[in-house]
Order: sequence, then C-alpha cells, then structure tokens
Amino acid sequence: MSALDQIQHIVVLMLENRSFDSMLGKLYPKSPGFDGLSGSEANLDVAGVAYAVHNIAGSSDATMSIPAPDPGESWTDINMQLFGMSLPRPGAKPDMSGFVKNYQAQAAHSPGVYDPASVMHYFTPEQVPVISKLARQFAVCDRWFASAPCQTWPNRFFAHTATANGYENNSPVHFPYQMPTIYNRIDDARLPGGWKIYFHDVPQAITLQKLSLSLNRFRLFDEFLTDAKTGDLPAYSFIEPRYFADLSLPNDQHPPHVATLGEKLIADVYNAVRTGPAWTQTLLVITYDEHGGCYDHVPPPPAQPPEPKRPGAAFDFSRYGVRVPAVIVSPYVPQGTVVRPQNKTPFDHTSIIATLRKRFPTLGLPLTKRDAVAPDLSIALTLATPDNLGPDWLDATPYSASPTDVVRARIAPPNGMQSALLEFAANMQNGVTGAALEASSFIGQQMQDLSRGLNGVPDGVAKDVASSITYIKSRLGALFRTV
Repeated sequence: MSALDQIQHIVVLMLENRSFDSMLGKLYPKSPGFDGLSGSEANLDVAGVAYAVHNIAGSSDATMSIPAPDPGESWTDINMQLFGMSLPRPGAKPDMSGFVKNYQAQAAHSPGVYDPASVMHYFTPEQVPVISKLARQFAVCDRWFASAPCQTWPNRFFAHTATANGYENNSPVHFPYQMPTIYNRIDDARLPGGWKIYFHDVPQAITLQKLSLSLNRFRLFDEFLTDAKTGDLPAYSFIEPRYFADLSLPNDQHPPHVATLGEKLIADVYNAVRTGPAWTQTLLVITYDEHGGCYDHVPPPPAQPPEPKRPGAAFDFSRYGVRVPAVIVSPYVPQGTVVRPQNKTPFDHTSIIATLRKRFPTLGLPLTKRDAVAPDLSIALTLATPDNLGPDWLDATPYSASPTDVVRARIAPPNGMQSALLEFAANMQNGVTGAALEASSFIGQQMQDLSRGLNGVPDGVAKDVASSITYIKSRLGALFRTV
C-alpha cells in the first residue's frame, strides 16, 4: 500500500497572485536542485534602465504590500510580461523580459505611482516565515505553474474543472459557467466524506453552475477549524481566503494586500490539521492561483490544451502560466524535499485533480485532456510511515490592523477579482428567503437566467471596495443564510 493510499483527507489552500520567485525564490540558494533566484535576474524599463531582483528589508505594511499598486494580470498583460509584447508571434518562446515595462504601462489607465522596481521585489524567508518553514520542513515544488497565462478566475476554474472553457480573463463574465467539476465526480461516486469548500467572504467557486445546487457544501472558514479539530474533515477540502476589506482586511496576499495576513491564514490551516486527530492521514497543499504580475525568471513551457479552441477565443491554452508557490505538507513527505515531476510535464492546478483521481479511483476518468497528463503529487509522499510530524504549532508574525488601515483598504478601487465577483452579484436575485433556498431548483434557475442576458453593476457600487462588498453582501447574503 502506497503512502498516498494512507491519505484520507486532501486539503487545498489556494491564495492569490504571487509568483514563485516573489515568495520562495530565496528559500534556498540557487542550485541544480532548486531553481530559485541568483540575484542577477533583471528586466529593462521603457528607457532601457535595468531593474534587478531585490529585497526591501523589514516587515512594515509598506514592505509586505509590495508590489503596490497592483500589477497587470490580464491575458494581454501577461503576454507582455512573458514575451515583451502583447501579441507574440506564433511559436515565440517567453523570455520573461516584460514585467517592468508592463508595470509601467499600468499608469496609463490606473491611478498610482508605479515604481518599476516593485514587480522585481522578492520576500526573504524571514519575511514570510510560515510558508518558508513549511516548505523547508516538508516539500516545495519549483516546477508548479499556473494552469494558464491568465487571470484568477480561469486559473481557479482549472483547479475545479481542469479547464477554463476558453475564457482567458475574469471579465467580461460569461455566466453561466457550466463546466463539470471534480466535486460533481465526488458526489457521483458517493465518496465517503464528500467535499466542502470553506470560504471567508465570497467563494469564487459558487460561480460554477454545477455547484449551484450544493450550497450546503459551502461553509465558513471557522467551520474548517472545527472540522479539523474534531476529525470531521471531508475527503476533499478546498479553502478560499478573504478577498475583500470589510470588518477585517483581506488575507489572500493579492497585491497590494498585506502578505502578513496570508501568513496568518497559512498558519491557521496548518495548526488546525496538525493538532487534529487525522493529521497522519492528511495531505495539505498550499498554492496560489496565478502570479499576479510579480516577476519570475522561469519561462512557462508548452501545455496540453484541455479541449479544442473555443470559436472566437483569443487563446488555445497551449501554454502554462507563470510559476507559482506550491508547498506539499504531510507526515509522509521527507523534510527538505524539492519535488519535481518525473517527466517534462510540470505540476499545475490540475495536478490536484490528478491526485484526487489517483487516490480515489472511483472518481473515474480525467475531466479533460489537461488533467489526463498532469503529474500527481504522490511523488512527494515517499516515507513508508508518517514520521515527519512537523512542528506542533506555527506562530505567524503578529499583525494588528489599525482603523486607518481598514479605512484605507475599504476606499481603494476594487481589483480584477473583486470586480468580477461584483458582476456576479449584480446578476443574482436578492431578497431570497431561507424557504426559497430549500427549493432545489432555485439556484439552478438563477444560473439559467444568467445566460439570457447580464445586468450591469449599478452606478456607484464599483467606486471602492467598501461599496462593492456591501452590495455583494446585500445580493448574495441570503444565498449563504443556511451556511
């Protein structure tokens, strides 16, 4: 029996918009066994001035919010970052030369001072101690790429469905998203333990129509902490961070959100599973949906398209996105592992699906051609017995947001992820009663209504984060009243 066969609970925490180099590039010295930063990597700005990778010391809010303002993350932005041009010629190979130029270009349509050095910044292990300690205690993947050179929604869709269905950006939205999900497979197989998606404010996964009749599987993050403590975790747990500044600041690590808060979330998740009774039967994966415009030096390789190109689509999904951090945590993982696939196909978000299918064969065949070729994570679990128990507890860097910090975050304009969730909320009925929610056809009908024409976001709602989350709660609050 393999180590993977001993795993009863797979937990995934997916954070936001950080590249591998920006978070873990200095985890170890660069070597053939670890593809991190040497310190000489650089990009040129529009005037030909070189900006090298660098670190700003300390743990102030300003430092832990770099890059600020938010870099570009649309499909054309990422093309510029990878190729130095928005529309690369067919067959072009990415040289990772355009991060600085693309960051400078954001000033043309977004307010703020865009310091070209910001996107070349990296954190040291001392600045992000929680993810760094876990990466050193267990395994870090230096060959895990975002599933596509695209924004948040397409990459999160890959994690759930092994495809983005041809959509390369968050917006314009294309409701309803009807792709079959790995969660539906779990339901169809009647897998013991089932699944849950744990969230903080608004779960992006609810935009998938085939999950719209499973609202009882969407649970607040506090319930994850309880489930882990009591040994009641499902077979598959997916955790979404807090995306909006409301009563609390976001903990998603999306620039320019303070990365320290995401560190606290990582520690909370680890501590919950580590102190729970099922620790030796748990596999925890910590990763990020996409790089968010932050520099990485490793060119993404070609990828297996999940399906034929959608008519009229700009992209066939034959390339991976930029490398993102990925840490594999389990007592079956040897300390200090740097894990890479055995063949040339790298890890990506569909490796999560491949791992689930390998561990639970009743989940059936691949969802798409992408997860059919994705390497699974069993390669990281090489201990015969669960001997690497890890630290009993991880303490995150203390952080307390001042009232001024919260106000500043709430008056900021919404980012691309927040704006897309706002569009989703604008197209859902409000005033829904608990009784209506009990009718299994309600949400399904809502999703069908979306395909008949989309409503615009009301004037003034998108002016800042505070207005956005207030509106979203007014529209979607009833949907989660039963949570």
